[in-house]
Amino acid sequence: MHPITHPNGVISYAFDNLTAFPVSAHISTRHGGVSPAPWTSLNFSVSRGDEPARVTANFARFCAAVGVNPTRPVRTHQVHGTAVAKVDSDDAGSRQTATDALITDAVGLPLFLVFADCTPILLYDKERHALGVCHAGWRGTVNGAGAATLWAMQAAYDTDPADVWVGIGPSIGPTSYEVGDEVFQMVQAKLPGPDRFFTFPNGPDANPYFDLWQANAAQLIEAGVPVEQIEIAAIDTAQNTGDFFSHRAERGACGLFGMLAWLRPIVSS
Repeated sequence: MHPITHPNGVISYAFDNLTAFPVSAHISTRHGGVSPAPWTSLNFSVSRGDEPARVTANFARFCAAVGVNPTRPVRTHQVHGTAVAKVDSDDAGSRQTATDALITDAVGLPLFLVFADCTPILLYDKERHALGVCHAGWRGTVNGAGAATLWAMQAAYDTDPADVWVGIGPSIGPTSYEVGDEVFQMVQAKLPGPDRFFTFPNGPDANPYFDLWQANAAQLIEAGVPVEQIEIAAIDTAQNTGDFFSHRAERGACGLFGMLAWLRPIVSS
């Protein structure tokens, strides 16, 4: 990924592997907003104590930075599940309930999700010109949220996984994400080859550390996405709280950053 500094002070990150395609995706940092500490400063959450007017202003600033009308993005009420909503232009400005992923083939329709350690996943089908975005925390990861998004694209748009390019954005990293027995046992039960996703830096009797990046990438690879078409940002939110919100590192006293993505028109040569 690479950072982009916008004229209004907003800083976003974009995936390197999407630059050749007619798709835009921006992951916000905490820079360029109006919220005071502890939400400093580009916070998109109204559920963590920040004032709604400031959150609205922050979203307007992010949208202005990337050239999107703030009334158009489709948002979600995220529940750490695997539900996927197929949306089109008629859904502009809506909030999809109990949904952690969105898919569309509507050009110009922005899709928006929020994060503070969970994994942003973007899927772009270059042949069908279709887009998917997904929010995957540990529950979503273990239950296959990224693969569920891919399957929904297959069902809706006849997507071939071989044509899909993936971006896995900033989230809590494998050297920061210490988990308890509940997570460890769930991964052991649900993911093939589960041991590859854990390390034990403090010894075999201590809590393991879980690699969300590789767990999500592996499921998409096993579903047919070529490994060379997957970009992992490898930005650990827990170790980069100067740029990103981290629920774990900031003990919940933080905001949420966002991913905003949309399809651009295909320009024939």
